[in-house]
Amino acid sequence: MDDHGHHHEGIVDSAASELAPVLENSTQSVYIYLDDEHKSCNKNFAKLLGYRSPSEWAGVKANFPEAFVDPKSRTTLVAAYRDAMEQAAGSQVEITWKKKDGTPVRTKTILVPFIHQGHALALHFITEV
Repeated sequence: MDDHGHHHEGIVDSAASELAPVLENSTQSVYIYLDDEHKSCNKNFAKLLGYRSPSEWAGVKANFPEAFVDPKSRTTLVAAYRDAMEQAAGSQVEITWKKKDGTPVRTKTILVPFIHQGHALALHFITEV
């Protein structure tokens, strides 16, 4: 991994450490997203998508929408993320996620932008419907 990748990994690890009380105590599924390779989630989100652990989920190095989001919800999630990053706008959207085995999971997803160490990240809170 190049220095840029190590730097981004450190950003997500640091953000996850600071947000540990939220990640560990939230009744919702929660994940932090910097980019497709740099992300972190709580146990609830890993379990929701059929992964054994947050580290197994975070270890998936693939196009995020293709790996985790039902095709019908990809445009919605990407647009909400773009609004968060470009306009600092939070949102609540209905997203159908894709479990590890391909099974769809319908949710309400709250997406909130935040800045950590000068980097824009997105914090997501997910509730199955």
